[in-house]
Amino acid sequence: MSPPSDSASLPQAGRDDQDVSGHWLLARLGKRVLRPGGIELTRALLTAAEVTDADVVEFAPGLGRTAGEIIDRRPRSYTGVEKDPVAARTADPVVEGHGEIRIADAADSGLPSRSVDVVVGEAMLTMQTDRAKAAIIAEAARLLRPGGRYAIHELALTPDDLPDDVKTTVRRQLARSIKVNARPLTLVEWRLLLAAHGLVVDQVDTAPMALLEPRRLISDEGVLGAARFVGRLLARPDARHRVLTMRRTFRKYRQHLTAIAIVARKPDPTEDA
Repeated sequence: MSPPSDSASLPQAGRDDQDVSGHWLLARLGKRVLRPGGIELTRALLTAAEVTDADVVEFAPGLGRTAGEIIDRRPRSYTGVEKDPVAARTADPVVEGHGEIRIADAADSGLPSRSVDVVVGEAMLTMQTDRAKAAIIAEAARLLRPGGRYAIHELALTPDDLPDDVKTTVRRQLARSIKVNARPLTLVEWRLLLAAHGLVVDQVDTAPMALLEPRRLISDEGVLGAARFVGRLLARPDARHRVLTMRRTFRKYRQHLTAIAIVARKPDPTEDA
């Protein structure tokens, strides 16, 4: 399912193209894949997380693009946890007949403890404060059964020994261009954060941060989808200015940015026994 062409049916409809958050601006323009590593990294993540025949919860499904990928893999059950009611309504048709979308915060889903096999979250932890990141990961760990998997697809800083002042500069420039308080971490920092909540990293995959590059655009959206996106971009000067600014920022700091997919496991004490 494609996102609605009418921006009034998308989140932040009251904001103009100059002020809307970067990912919702791209959605207004018809972009379906809003993940830093593209659809191929999402698919690799879902394969590693083993969502088939599993009870799956997805945090912040947004437009439902990943929800569709999960449902195509035939999970035992699917539940999306989406804080934004407008986004939830947009994703509902994708999930209808296969699961449900709950209006709730990812840090407080209201779902039972130890009730799912897989929790998926993409491109959402990066946009949270350190405290919010910790709360969301704690909720994922609470929901997982022993042996369950937490699968995340996020933006990372690289290399691991990147100086703090460079981290601050990159984060500040990202936040300025996408108008969201982006706080990506290094791989080591992502690992430590997951470990702090008792999760063991089983697999890590990376991909270039090339969200707005022509080759990735065609790979993610297809030729017709990419052409439609470019056509809308050319017709909306404010949107074009914003998107070109985002792309310049991504290119400027590309040696320090990467997309990362991590599958972390909640240990099963009976396996050690």
